Amino acid sequence: MSTSRARRILRYLFRRRLCLRDAGIIAVVMVVAGYVAIAFDLFEASLHAADTATAMLELDEALALGVLLALIMLGVALRQYREQSREIARRRAAETEARRLAYQDPLTGLANRRRFEERLAAAIAAPPAAGATHGLFLLDLNGFKQVNDVYGHGTGDEVLMVVANRLMGAVRDSDLVARLGGDEFAVLAPHLMGPEAATSVALRLTRAFADPIASGRGRHDVGTGIGIALLPQDADDPVEALRRADVALYRAKTERRTAFRFFESQMDDAVRQREALETDLRAAVAKGGLDLLYQPSIELDTGRVTGFEAVISWRHPVHGDIPPERFLPIAEDTGLIHGLGRWMLVEAARTAAGWPADVLLSVDLLPGQVKDPAFAADAQGILAEAGLPASRVEFDIAESTLVGDPDAVRALVGDLRAAGARVALANFGTGYSSLYHLRDLELDRVKIDRSFIQRIDEAETARLVQALAGLGGGLGLDVGAEGLGTNSSAAADRLRASGIRNASTRGQSVTAAESLGMIGATATPPTA
Repeated sequence: MSTSRARRILRYLFRRRLCLRDAGIIAVVMVVAGYVAIAFDLFEASLHAADTATAMLELDEALALGVLLALIMLGVALRQYREQSREIARRRAAETEARRLAYQDPLTGLANRRRFEERLAAAIAAPPAAGATHGLFLLDLNGFKQVNDVYGHGTGDEVLMVVANRLMGAVRDSDLVARLGGDEFAVLAPHLMGPEAATSVALRLTRAFADPIASGRGRHDVGTGIGIALLPQDADDPVEALRRADVALYRAKTERRTAFRFFESQMDDAVRQREALETDLRAAVAKGGLDLLYQPSIELDTGRVTGFEAVISWRHPVHGDIPPERFLPIAEDTGLIHGLGRWMLVEAARTAAGWPADVLLSVDLLPGQVKDPAFAADAQGILAEAGLPASRVEFDIAESTLVGDPDAVRALVGDLRAAGARVALANFGTGYSSLYHLRDLELDRVKIDRSFIQRIDEAETARLVQALAGLGGGLGLDVGAEGLGTNSSAAADRLRASGIRNASTRGQSVTAAESLGMIGATATPPTA
């Protein structure tokens, strides 16, 4: 026999070693059992029994050996089944661990470059709502090389782990923090309300490096440069987005201190503008410099006003009208949002109490209010004091707020609906609320985002709006639209054809006094 053939036989025997072992055990047991049956005649008949009875007893002995063999085979099969199940479980656990390691940085536990690039591509494929943006932040540490050179790579690893923990503490739960390699980190913050919100995220990231990092061998002053790209404004594919954020990072690194820069040069002014806006906003809140306006919602068939959406307004003495998406992120970041939100509900409830009983008040729920466990009870007290039944109030939750903290939203929605109020999901269709959330929440209405309504004259967008309306209706929800132009009969016709009967208007904000006059006379349906 050749050596190669002998090796093949040995390999075959090794692979089949468990089967051969089981076969050997079965053979040995059966031989022993047969010997015992023959030698001791386990079913020995009486000495006075006939020969036929003796023959029957010998048959019984054979049957007993057969039953024993069957039991042994069953035991072997069960044992092999258990071993196979354990082997499958081990393989699944190994595959799960391999997938986890494929997407995780082994040192810090953050997402790695592969995971980050996949999430970035997914974010670009799901554009944010009108006026919103995705924020891409690239970070490169300042002074880290010196830590490695002086104290060694062990200390450097400790510093990186501390940096990772601080970055995780500076972002929202829905944001992704990743280590791309070395001392390079990245943050993907989807569905921000605008450039001001991106500035707020960058400020929180820079504050994470304000204190020195302590390790086993001392304290280390480590800063960071941050390059920011806004999506889809700056780029519409992952490679270009990373490149442009890297360009912004290069500009930030030239200052040799903790700093951040946007990709577009004119957006560098956003930092100084934000600081000035924050100062002015604090003064406006303290002096009552904000106003509350009302955007009517109309019945498309008749033009009848069915409700108003309360919209906060700020007329800056220098910059003129500043949209809420610019100053609300600043209020959120500075803690002013709670006072603003409460003032907004108090004023709107007082105004709505003077409207007819069939006119609804719609109020936005701000992210800071969603996380306030006392908000529902406070809102009930405000409505009761104003004499406005909760059934005439509809609270609007943005899809981005839902995704940011679904558990808090679920609890708040339950409390508000238990009090008798209605709850609607705004910005519907922007692509980042799942059917699971819609099914899991007890909503009354969804409102299709105004970015679709403004382009409903396009055939593809019209079909998409019709599909969204069908989806909302299929879930048993009322479906409304946001941002209908006041002079757009064609858009109104397309909405009606999609089964939508109610829409809020844009460009027609009125004061509290003007809202009463608008209710008194039936509004004119949108015309060309």
